[in-house]
Amino acid sequence: MEKQPRSRTYHEIIGNFISGATAGAVAKTTIAPLDRAKIVFQVSSKRSFSYRKCGEFLLSTVREKGVTMLWKGNSATMVRIVPYAAITYMSNEHYKNYFKRISSDGKLSGLCRFASGSLAGLTASFSTYGLEVLRARMAIKSEYVSIFQSLKHILRTEGVSSLYRGIAPTLLGVSIYGGTSFYVFGTLKNAHPLSSSDELNPKHRLLYGGLAGLCGQSISYPLDVTRRRMQTGGIKGDHLDRYSTMWRTITRIYKNEGLKRGLYKGLSLNFLKGPIASSISFTVFDYMNNFISGHESY
Repeated sequence: MEKQPRSRTYHEIIGNFISGATAGAVAKTTIAPLDRAKIVFQVSSKRSFSYRKCGEFLLSTVREKGVTMLWKGNSATMVRIVPYAAITYMSNEHYKNYFKRISSDGKLSGLCRFASGSLAGLTASFSTYGLEVLRARMAIKSEYVSIFQSLKHILRTEGVSSLYRGIAPTLLGVSIYGGTSFYVFGTLKNAHPLSSSDELNPKHRLLYGGLAGLCGQSISYPLDVTRRRMQTGGIKGDHLDRYSTMWRTITRIYKNEGLKRGLYKGLSLNFLKGPIASSISFTVFDYMNNFISGHESY
């Protein structure tokens, strides 16, 4: 049941920020090895993906460089994901509250729930995009050993504009992913039968969060591959102009690699890691936010 709209307090806003930051950090750290493997396969036009090859890559990394290398680039991920997740969840609550306040019945429609998630994703991505590029570079280039060393090298050799390569497919992708995932999670929570004294149990939160992530990532995945190619173009033996625009990148990938082995390469890995990350993220946010604010968010 939707609550009557009201202005959010400073305490609630800070609570959303802290809860979102924690949720993002826990979820991303959990799936970091799978995330690194996905990036390595996504950015290469010559590597075909399979679970076996993914497993071989992870095992060879452990044998040759040690288990900690599976989390290589996670420091850059944390520098990005903490503010990204914090801004995403905080913005989503803000936009939801705004749409409730301007609606005639004080309730959140499905369209407004989708719009809230989309706007939240856009707000967070635009604010933290340069850190995402650094994270992608560190995941595939062994010479990049720290965030600051990576930033210095990129600025010296490619210029400031390289930190915004791939921003168009990123913004489009997060608007689709954010809108879909928050819509699915919020709708499933809202539809779950509860008495006034009940609380959604952990297994349902995890299930609904996993389904939300699965839906969002399946729809927006080709744009994820596109942005990775644009972000890392020029350091894998590719000429920068091959991946200079979103449309050129999409058409080049499709022409040379097709849908399954190109624009949807690694999607099956996302079916494993995506729901895990989303279920953890949504669940951690809900529990922390409920603890801080004292009420459930719908």
